Amino acid sequence: MSKSLNEKRLTLINFIIVTYFIAIYVLYLYKIDSVLIGVFREILTIPFFIAQIVFLVLGIKFLIMEKNRRYLTIISVLILAICAIITIGSFF
Repeated sequence: MSKSLNEKRLTLINFIIVTYFIAIYVLYLYKIDSVLIGVFREILTIPFFIAQIVFLVLGIKFLIMEKNRRYLTIISVLILAICAIITIGSFF
């Protein structure tokens, strides 16, 4: 893997992406809506969706290539995969 994307950064980015989609769901669930929240949601959803797919592929590649991996990295990739399945499944 690239030296700029190490295990800690990958784990942190995975959790940030999952946290964003959980926050969107919680805002929808409790019907919290304001203009400012709507603006940020519209601006950030597509980039986070693309990042979700990209970092899922990078995470799987990282898990295959690296021999010494931490459990937190494995968990973050699994949670990101579950989040991706739910997010993509919401379109159908």
